[in-house]
Amino acid sequence: MDLLSVLAGVYLCLNLIAALAFARDKSRAKRNTWRTSENLLLVLAFLGPFGAFLSMQLFHHKTRKLRFLLVPVFLILHGAVILYLLLILRL
Repeated sequence: MDLLSVLAGVYLCLNLIAALAFARDKSRAKRNTWRTSENLLLVLAFLGPFGAFLSMQLFHHKTRKLRFLLVPVFLILHGAVILYLLLILRL
């Protein structure tokens, strides 16, 4: 297994974890039970912005919070890094 496959797998897992965390928090918000902290959700959004953004849009969760307007910025940053790695470094 090459390095690119490992990195892609880790990145996919991080995005899946972020998506599930946002979905779980939305579900718990509806049921008025224990919630995931906003700080943890932001960290997960930084690590897995595609999953976080997808969940935010699908479940209409945290879309009005000012702090969570950073998620699209994380998406752009991650996209730029991925593009750099693919085009410049030819990984």
